[in-house]
Amino acid sequence: MHSLQPLLDTQDGHGLATLLRQREITASELLEAVIERLDTVEPGLNAVSERLYDQARAAAKAPLDVDAPFAGVPTLVKDLFTPLAGARMTNGSLALGEARPDFDCELVTRLRRAGCLFVGTTTSPEFGTSYSTESRRFGATANPWNPAHSAGGSSGGAAALVAARVVPFAHGNDGGGSLRVPASCCGIFGLKPSRGRMPSGPMVGEGWAGMGTPHAMSLSVRDNALLLDATAGADLGAPYAAPAHAVPFASLLERDPKPLRIALVEHLAPWPSGPEALAAVRHTARLCESLGHHVEPATLPVDLPRFLDQVFDIIGPSTRHYLQVLGTLRGAPVSEEELDARTRVILRERGDIPAHRYAAAVEGLHALGRTLAGFLTDHDLILTPTLTREPPRLGELDGEHEERPLAEAIAAFHSYSPFTALFNASGQPAMSVPLWWTGNGLPLGSHFAARFGEEGTLLALAAQLERAQPWADRRPPLAEIR
Repeated sequence: MHSLQPLLDTQDGHGLATLLRQREITASELLEAVIERLDTVEPGLNAVSERLYDQARAAAKAPLDVDAPFAGVPTLVKDLFTPLAGARMTNGSLALGEARPDFDCELVTRLRRAGCLFVGTTTSPEFGTSYSTESRRFGATANPWNPAHSAGGSSGGAAALVAARVVPFAHGNDGGGSLRVPASCCGIFGLKPSRGRMPSGPMVGEGWAGMGTPHAMSLSVRDNALLLDATAGADLGAPYAAPAHAVPFASLLERDPKPLRIALVEHLAPWPSGPEALAAVRHTARLCESLGHHVEPATLPVDLPRFLDQVFDIIGPSTRHYLQVLGTLRGAPVSEEELDARTRVILRERGDIPAHRYAAAVEGLHALGRTLAGFLTDHDLILTPTLTREPPRLGELDGEHEERPLAEAIAAFHSYSPFTALFNASGQPAMSVPLWWTGNGLPLGSHFAARFGEEGTLLALAAQLERAQPWADRRPPLAEIR
């Protein structure tokens, strides 16, 4: 049997599933190739929370469900509020010890139904509150393009493994940019669906007052759309649901979208975009115009500092509540010594705010959603940089800075990513598309947001951009396996 490593370099998940259905390869052979690649690159990445090889090998021996879109294709699940039966769920924290849920969340159930094999779980910063995947529990996850730099966060482990061609796609979740930021950092495609599009239960009703949602990052737009078709839809007892989509998302990739009106937003005060970010987004704007779309400069009607203040008025009490639940479940309160410095700062300044202040913050997010919905009555999409500069060096954004005021931490993180969290608050779908590499050889994504419920518009445009400027042939040095 020849090595299957070249297939990992050249095939997306759909392509691998096709080879499996045609019996040109077996699920066990593919799995062993993925394990070999993972074990080769992991020492340079530190992207895996836990290996699940035995579980995956047992699943690979089962007969393939030829009707499942990804039957026999290996992937990983992010270790953050996503129960996977038998796997350790740490949420990136020392506080959870070796806790192992005995059930799958609904999203994992749907991924299993789609035929996915779970080869492991991926790293996250503690409770997902960082744009860099660094924690006391696991250390720092490196960028496969340059290991001195961050893979992004909070789905940085997943993004690094997809970029390194270990798997063609991987699960993540996004409460303020946690799919799109690492997708940008690692040169892959990331989509955050609309609020209520994806299942969150049974453990979570809604994350951060509705800002959080799961989905995936992928090498190809096709895989991302097929995953959305396989997993989208409200689960039993969901507090709300996005409107049903009339046709499969994957069917929208087969033809170019109609000419779109795109608002180009280069800056969001008070933090300007740097030269490389501007070069990236202007390149994307020109590419869109060459494809027949109309791009015009615009300014977002957003008070960013006020908005971010409201965001942390939600994150702080939500974190306090979660730790109280965790303490009850394990029978012992969570001590501050178990937590990372960033979490202690959030709790110290926002963990015990009055209830009326929390309620006002939620209303503020809803008001922003109405504002951005109004803005999109005159435009089909908003185009911004995903990040204001190239991926930072490890330790630059995160670390043991317990004495740093929260305002300084917010400025450090959101001067780097000022755009992404807006669309978690508004509930609108958004994506990062990899169309630019900096002079230092690091990726920088371009960020698009659409009207609520219109993931199809984003995916159709992404597929058109992928055809016009393919990115899958660009592989990071760490993916060059001999």
